[in-house]
Amino acid sequence: MISAIFLYNHKGEVLISRLYRQDLKRSVADLFRVQVISNADVRSPVTTIGSTTFFHVKHENLYLAAVTRTNVNAALVFEFLYRVVGLGKDYFGKFDEESVKSNFVLIYELLDEILDFGYPQNSESDTLKMYITTEGVKSERALAADSSKITIQATGAMSWRRSDIKYRKNEAFIDVIENVNVLISNTGAVLRADVSAQVMMRAYLSGMPECKFGLNDKLLLDESAFQSGSSSTTRTKAAKAAAGSVTLEDCQFHQCVKLGKFDTDRTISFTPPDGSFELMRYRATENINLPFRIHPIVKEIGTRKVEYQIAVKANFGSKLYASNVVIKIPTPLNAVNVDTRVSQGKAKYDASCNSIIWKISRFTGQSEYVLSAEADLASMTHQKAWSRPPISMDFGILMFTSSGLLVRYLKVFEKSNYQSVKWVRYLTKAGSYEVRF
Repeated sequence: MISAIFLYNHKGEVLISRLYRQDLKRSVADLFRVQVISNADVRSPVTTIGSTTFFHVKHENLYLAAVTRTNVNAALVFEFLYRVVGLGKDYFGKFDEESVKSNFVLIYELLDEILDFGYPQNSESDTLKMYITTEGVKSERALAADSSKITIQATGAMSWRRSDIKYRKNEAFIDVIENVNVLISNTGAVLRADVSAQVMMRAYLSGMPECKFGLNDKLLLDESAFQSGSSSTTRTKAAKAAAGSVTLEDCQFHQCVKLGKFDTDRTISFTPPDGSFELMRYRATENINLPFRIHPIVKEIGTRKVEYQIAVKANFGSKLYASNVVIKIPTPLNAVNVDTRVSQGKAKYDASCNSIIWKISRFTGQSEYVLSAEADLASMTHQKAWSRPPISMDFGILMFTSSGLLVRYLKVFEKSNYQSVKWVRYLTKAGSYEVRF
């Protein structure tokens, strides 16, 4: 497994050095500095020098490197390095060179706790904070009173949650955040359309609740409809269910989710950590609802002028609206003066990025707005053809999902049978939303 962990600053100076096995010497730290940090051509996060392999991630002005001489699971090593970054943020607020220099002793203590002979151990910050404290993080009880709970939590099957959590008002918040990626050709054909998303949850629930979370997942609805038989009525129900369902791909879950239940009956069952966490991630590539359609007409008049006619239409419901809409329309490199007229919002020419920036603070659903512009071009000694980079777009739409995903239910079960309040919010944002012209 991991033989050593090194933390470097951007100059290549070693800030933290911790060896876990005898198969390496401390001098290997110089190899990484010379071969990776000082070499601008190295882009790969994995570097093998002889029989020694360096896995590194960069955060702020720090390099975190894990060193090994065995054939380890690369995904596990990178997950561990990002856990170290997360712990640094939880303990110090910001994980950078200054915070590392101010907390040498604590960082060595954390590294000794989360790695044992090179094997990753418990890296949950809530558990570690109970017995590894700094000035900014104080234990809630005396160490003697907590020692038994620490032992259970550090070695038990549920290290992410304590059993004695209490709230006056029990609430659970679900945020479904989708990033829609679209590429449309100059003929209007959709070349790419997919959604990458995450489901965030904030749980303020007492005790040790079990939550059940249901989505309009196509596989789940198909299975439940056909479970009772193959009658015509059942098939009709299945067809209706499939019509309003989505196909999820590449689902990734928080460690609290019971994967066995998801594999057998597609039920997402879990005991949530206290506070905010990422419950799951998913992708969708089928039946993507495009929130906006852009219809560009761009004419080059000779070599001295370009005319623009850009129409943008919102495809979502009229009761919804998009906020902070920004449309970036490229201009030729030799544009000197651009005159713009818009039916909504504000538009101006930004010479620093050779683009017209059109901003609309509130874009109501089913509306259509138009930008007209004329760009005057300077004469050039060597006339080059304009490459026409794509028009790009940025936006945020509340209570809308491009994949069509819906939260069907969120149930909370706890032995005291308390009442809980559940909230669900949907947010669709632009990932890479581009239209060629």
